[in-house]
Amino acid sequence: MKNWKKMMSAALTAAMTVTMLAGCGGGETEKGSSDTIKIGGIGPVTGDAAIYGEAVKNGAELAVKEINEAGGINGAQIEFNFQDDEADAEKAVNAYNTLKDWGMQALLGTVTSAPCVAVGEVAQADNMFLLTPSGTAVECVQYDNAFRVCFSDPMQGAESAKYIADNQLATKIAVIYNSSDVYSTGIYQAFAKEAETEGLEIVAAEAFTAESKTDFSVQLQKAKDAGAELVFLPFYYSEAALVLQQAAGINYSPIFFGCDGMDGILDVEGFDADLANNLMFLSPFTPTSTDEAIQKFVTDYKEAYGGTPNQFAADAYDGVYAMKAAMEKAEVTPDMSASDICDVLKGAMTEITISGVTAKELTWEASGEPSKAPMVVKIADGDYAVVE
Repeated sequence: MKNWKKMMSAALTAAMTVTMLAGCGGGETEKGSSDTIKIGGIGPVTGDAAIYGEAVKNGAELAVKEINEAGGINGAQIEFNFQDDEADAEKAVNAYNTLKDWGMQALLGTVTSAPCVAVGEVAQADNMFLLTPSGTAVECVQYDNAFRVCFSDPMQGAESAKYIADNQLATKIAVIYNSSDVYSTGIYQAFAKEAETEGLEIVAAEAFTAESKTDFSVQLQKAKDAGAELVFLPFYYSEAALVLQQAAGINYSPIFFGCDGMDGILDVEGFDADLANNLMFLSPFTPTSTDEAIQKFVTDYKEAYGGTPNQFAADAYDGVYAMKAAMEKAEVTPDMSASDICDVLKGAMTEITISGVTAKELTWEASGEPSKAPMVVKIADGDYAVVE
């Protein structure tokens, strides 16, 4: 996922807990020098995508706190240090180097795709375990030291097309996508391929770029003129809010359907939540679920941070617990080097099963991909609801 602001300083250490690691790569890393396991985090906490990074940071910190209070990982406490990358690839690599200097032994991150791919290259060279909660691009887990909690871009695109077809939501589809963004284009390409298989007609496929992401009047008018009954929006909530506002301005009210980047649209400052009514998107989590574990997570999160957790917070929360399970399986200790931890975690990740808030049974393949069922969320009356 994407763009962000100021880097936090190296001494953001203190936040308290987390776990896990997996392996690959080639560089030498020093042995641990303390009695704690040091887990780093990278993501945007400033800029347009700050909602994502803040949610990941908060979800991870909540899990770390719980784990530390319960005795830690194999008796060792977790130190968690989260760095801001403003959703920028170069700044993400700088953040990685800051964490490496701090003594990071495993990484939860990065949050968005382009920075995750960039950091993945250096993490692979260092043989540093990487678990991204929300980096969806295929390349985020191209090396054997890298795993993810979220769904990949192709999976989101294909599953969205299948859901639309299976539920007969529409036959004429328009797509608006960001051609300058790997997340958006990856989902669009998979969606278009599966839509053809499912017999859905894409009557308009209109692109925009990072330089033209404030005016969607042309794309919307083309979709309307083509008779699109549903508009697929594989991009982020900030742009989606503008699309919904501008669609209302031309009296165009198709079904709008998005992916996990849509999570957060109700928190956009100045956005009329009524415009999002009936918006649907693919997600692994909704805070309105009646599931007991999810409700406990939501309650604890609200008490700690004063807001409702989104899918990014949930993925990060599960990610930390996955790291814990894998580290315990691999008998990781604080004195192990990051490279040694990575070596044992890449096997341990494929041997664990956790029951999390994004899935009752969450497992991983050696490819780094998670195995869990998606759900569709629909916004109604200013809140999120799972579509049964």
